[in-house]
Amino acid sequence: MNSIDLQYQELLRHILEHGTVKGDRTGIGTRSVFGVTVRHNMSEGFPLLTTKKMYWRGIVTELLWFLRGDTNIKFLIDNDCHIWDGDAYKNYKTKTEIMMGHGFHGTLLSQEEFINKIKTDDEFANKWGDLGPIYGKQWRNWEHYDEIGQHYSSETQKIEESAILRRQPIDQIANLINDLRTNPDSRRLMVNAWNVGELDQMTLPPCHYGFQLYTREMGLEERCLYWADRHKKDKSFTRNMTHEMLDAVHCPKRKISLIWNQRSADVFLGLPFNIASYGLLLHILAELVGMVPDQLIGNIGDAHIYLNHEEGAREQLTRDPYELPQLNINTEWWQTESGECGIGPFDVDAFLAGLQSEHFNGCLMEEDIQLGNYQSHPSIKAQLNN
Repeated sequence: MNSIDLQYQELLRHILEHGTVKGDRTGIGTRSVFGVTVRHNMSEGFPLLTTKKMYWRGIVTELLWFLRGDTNIKFLIDNDCHIWDGDAYKNYKTKTEIMMGHGFHGTLLSQEEFINKIKTDDEFANKWGDLGPIYGKQWRNWEHYDEIGQHYSSETQKIEESAILRRQPIDQIANLINDLRTNPDSRRLMVNAWNVGELDQMTLPPCHYGFQLYTREMGLEERCLYWADRHKKDKSFTRNMTHEMLDAVHCPKRKISLIWNQRSADVFLGLPFNIASYGLLLHILAELVGMVPDQLIGNIGDAHIYLNHEEGAREQLTRDPYELPQLNINTEWWQTESGECGIGPFDVDAFLAGLQSEHFNGCLMEEDIQLGNYQSHPSIKAQLNN
């Protein structure tokens, strides 16, 4: 069953027929509606749209980039992912033109020259490739300051009162995984990217600004059906199974769901990407905590189709969906070959450290995050509006 493609097509149709035409920061113009929810049962298959061919490698690369805590596009460019090129170049072009207006004697690079220099010149990449404190920074390194009430003064040789601030970075992803393991019924299983104090430093404020997890215990019948399906057995095979027997064969006890919130969605190009990205994140988190992916839900504020995407949207509405693909993850992929990042595939420290290790180059996804039986209609070309 493929209800996600049908939901998506219905959203395209609704916006085209009932959307309000509005101006926007790109100057292109949009047709938009406000307040949309998409919902997918992960047991139906992986939510990668089939009514047009999707850029799967880019989806995987960007999510790994976020999880690394990275904010520089060099990692993306080195892995042939160019979805953030326009935002980085726009930032470079604007600032360079301002400097040139103040007497700076330099050359304004074209976007192609800019991207090539990011790839080949580390110093240039460090200066111009960073997008500010966007998703990866907030997910892995949210800045928090503790006030130190006392300190030792070398001048007076005494302990004195003070208001010295000490930076305490917060790794929201590590905390989330720890809470999922130790307190899975918590209502605080959340990650936030909307850091109001740092919005003005971001090249683009977060569109999908936060997500929340929810877990629940599976009943005996549900666990039996899951185990039978996973091992390609007839459900009658599990007729006499008990919870203790399922525990002994390491059958998961819980299902896990994810809901994300999005202030703005480019429905034709961006939303299909977001759906698949959060579906992949849900799968990865489920693997890390030994649970089964359940519901994937997206809440969207301004859902819009750019006016220069309307023709492509109408073409997509003429297509019948195929069956959804399946996703398989090799859970040992987050260990380095030397084994120095951890001792087991479900070790969160191994996972997070492995992403940031010098051994990790982002090229593991093709063999370790595998998409099976993906059949789709051809891609529909459209301009990415920055």
